[in-house]
Amino acid sequence: MLQGVAGWVPGEPVGNERLPADWAVDDAWVRRRTGIGSRHRAGEGVATGDLAFEAASRLLARAPAAGRVDAVVLATATPDHLCPGTAPALVARLGLGTVPALDIAAVCSGFVYGLAVCHGLVTSGLYERILLVGADVYSTWLDPADRSAGVVFGDGAGAALVAAGRRGDPGELLAFDLGSDGTGYDLISVPGGGARARASGKPAGPGDGYFRMQGGTVYQHAVERMTGSCRTLLDRVGWDPAEVDRFVPHQANARILRAVAERVGIAPQRCVTHLERVGNTGAASIPLALADAADGGLLDPGDRVLLTAFGGGLTWGSAALRWPGTPQTMCMDSMEGTQHVAPR
Repeated sequence: MLQGVAGWVPGEPVGNERLPADWAVDDAWVRRRTGIGSRHRAGEGVATGDLAFEAASRLLARAPAAGRVDAVVLATATPDHLCPGTAPALVARLGLGTVPALDIAAVCSGFVYGLAVCHGLVTSGLYERILLVGADVYSTWLDPADRSAGVVFGDGAGAALVAAGRRGDPGELLAFDLGSDGTGYDLISVPGGGARARASGKPAGPGDGYFRMQGGTVYQHAVERMTGSCRTLLDRVGWDPAEVDRFVPHQANARILRAVAERVGIAPQRCVTHLERVGNTGAASIPLALADAADGGLLDPGDRVLLTAFGGGLTWGSAALRWPGTPQTMCMDSMEGTQHVAPR
């Protein structure tokens, strides 16, 4: 079962009016194409592990049986290092001893994949309580000349606790649908830096170390795959689309969110989005949106919640759950300090 969520975004919001002048974009242009008004950027020297720590430590401080964690799973496409994983360092920083830790590299689908992995580990009886974190610092991977990605992506982290529970309790994770299609492997990628680039023997190109995405093709795949995954999962749990209390898709861009909700048959007022304020935060987008919705009083214990995501690989996944009646927190860092939004 899901016990709680917390979110963290770094720094002051970077509004559309503060985007680089050589991108030749204005607020109306960005909003019309993406629905995004601002995004957050990590400061100099701040990496994924730092954001993951902020979100996780706040959740653990407020969660039931604070501090008791049997394992840690970190979903990220922007690890602190290619090797080793970032999760073990996060465990040490949180003071969780020698619990097992692993990274999941399912890009923007990472949080949903992570939920499924944590659920499986808990229901198997191997562990009782797992900390799941989705965190990305895309600003470190963006090509300064690539405005198409630069206007969309922001930095952030979201954390959740997955624990053993009784069937029918609020917070129950009911079912999952996961998938991948490796024929689209190169549609979302960072070409350089890995073993494949080194094994080729070719010198790295000037842009190989930057994030690349074929936006038009990705849009078509994202809408098709998330729609199909949601339909499959709704059939599996026996929910009519009208029975979904809150729909929380990966916060990719406004056009994708609208298209998926419309095709699945979910009314706009049931869709949760904070894309306008934080942009696409990768694996952090769903837990950030959940924490924000909970702080805004949009989620009640027992609500039927449908999550869906799509990311590089290509990967996609959906999850159906009942919302828990536990504290949530959305934490916004700013130059003046940290604002902790009180739970509803």
